[in-house]
Amino acid sequence: MASLRNIPLRLTTGAFILNSGIGKTQLDAESAAGLQAMAARAFPQLGQIKAEEFGKLLAAGELALGSALLAPFIPARLAGLGLTAFSSALLWMYHKTPGATVDGVRPTQDGTGLAKDVFLLGAGLSLLIGSSKKS
Repeated sequence: MASLRNIPLRLTTGAFILNSGIGKTQLDAESAAGLQAMAARAFPQLGQIKAEEFGKLLAAGELALGSALLAPFIPARLAGLGLTAFSSALLWMYHKTPGATVDGVRPTQDGTGLAKDVFLLGAGLSLLIGSSKKS
């Protein structure tokens, strides 16, 4: 059973990521290719798969993570681990996106939309380290 202290983090991040995944289930090829190009800057191996396949995998990953965060029977540490890994990948992508940062860290005006994922990292780490072994 989810600890009461984790409910706000899990509800807000889970709903946000689940909604994002739902929105990606109907990606057209051009949109999938754009997302793939951004991701491939940080993780070059992602450029080796078809854009449509990448879009489907991204949507499935977001649906799975969002659902895991919302499901009270998934332990908080496990949900936090997933959220931490996901947000770390997003922040690495932000770091690798040209024009998104000033001095490699602070966001530019264009990079602010990507930099906001630092809040997801904080939530994931809070679930990871703030949970008792029972939750």
